Amino acid sequence: MSPTSGKRSDLPDDPALHEALARVAQMGRLSDGQIRAMRQQRRRRLGAAGLAMVVCGVGLSTLLTVPGKVHYQTERGQQRDIVLADGSALHLNGDSSIDVRLGRSRRNVALTKGEVFFDIVHDPNRPFEVQVGDVSARVLGTAFDINMMHHHVELDVYRGAVRFAHALSPTSEGVVVKAGYRAFYHDGAVGTPDRFDPAEADRREGWLDTQGMCLGDLVEMLNRSKGPVILPPAGTLATTPLSGRFKLDDPVHLLRAIGDVYRFSVVENDRSLQLVPRHE
Repeated sequence: MSPTSGKRSDLPDDPALHEALARVAQMGRLSDGQIRAMRQQRRRRLGAAGLAMVVCGVGLSTLLTVPGKVHYQTERGQQRDIVLADGSALHLNGDSSIDVRLGRSRRNVALTKGEVFFDIVHDPNRPFEVQVGDVSARVLGTAFDINMMHHHVELDVYRGAVRFAHALSPTSEGVVVKAGYRAFYHDGAVGTPDRFDPAEADRREGWLDTQGMCLGDLVEMLNRSKGPVILPPAGTLATTPLSGRFKLDDPVHLLRAIGDVYRFSVVENDRSLQLVPRHE
């Protein structure tokens, strides 16, 4: 077999030697020193490749942790989707704000305003905890929505289970809320979970289920969207309990329709709306 037709079977399996023989056919005989130099050059290339693989592997593992705090927020009428370093997906409603910390032993989010839907990647070694004021929701891997309102916090669980508890009380076991259930935190306590249908279109699709809500809560929700600011309803009008599912795409039309039932009028000013009780 000629040097240019392939490797010789009677030679040791030394890549540097075979490379040298291939060059001989084109440049003539190489010295022993040249062959040793080629071997050293090849080892350096292999070592550099191995180092690159190690560095790349370290980089992939460190992507799962983010040092320090990362802040995300939305303005009125803005929706935002976020994928965290661990693969968990978050959907922020309008006028919402969170701080995220991903550590080696735990994952923490502080919801300081608004509403966020969480779809959490399962990690038994790093629980995921969301703190909203003095209440927390702790999970391993699940999908749930947390809505921070002025007077309460609402938790809707879509997949898995969430422990809903007082964050500042280490002895509080809280309430385990399972998929298809909704719970409210109010006045320092978690209420009994109630059923809801997680397959129905929700606030992410522009629909609102007013179960457990009052008119003041609805106004707070509508003010996260674009359009005129709705002034908080005064007196007992704010605590008027609501019932039903509503489309959120036209706040003025929605409020007028509800006003026909609950006896209030919608007064339009230059840049705001005011709800005024009807005296009939």
